[in-house]
Amino acid sequence: MASKRDRMSVYVREGVTVLDFGTMEIWDGADLALLRETLTRLVDKEKCKSIGVELTFVKYIPSGFFGMLYDLYEKGIAVTLYSPQPNVASMLWFKQFCQHTEDGRYLLKSDQTVDQEKPTEEQIRAEKEKWEKSLKPSSDYSTTAS
Repeated sequence: MASKRDRMSVYVREGVTVLDFGTMEIWDGADLALLRETLTRLVDKEKCKSIGVELTFVKYIPSGFFGMLYDLYEKGIAVTLYSPQPNVASMLWFKQFCQHTEDGRYLLKSDQTVDQEKPTEEQIRAEKEKWEKSLKPSSDYSTTAS
């Protein structure tokens, strides 16, 4: 039986060191441990500054994965996630902290980018006005006497 280590490949794609579990759909704790071990080696020993994770086949990711990515980000490492499945990309964490690119990648956003995407006071006020207008009773209701 092949070990999980044999199923993960590491390669460089457009200057980004990419970790890829191939067609594995669900990652468990052992996969996450291997990923963390490999990322630590790449960042601390090999001094990689740009890391990517291929997610094309992944249908489930343990929550610890997101914390691991944030740890890398705090160290100044650029993090790219490649081609996540729609159910993975629709996770709140992805929506809040990743920026989708035209070529299907997701980049971990800086706090500054997140702040820039917050709605302005004017946008909030306009949305509130639209909401309040939608709640006002309309005078065009038809009534029928019984």
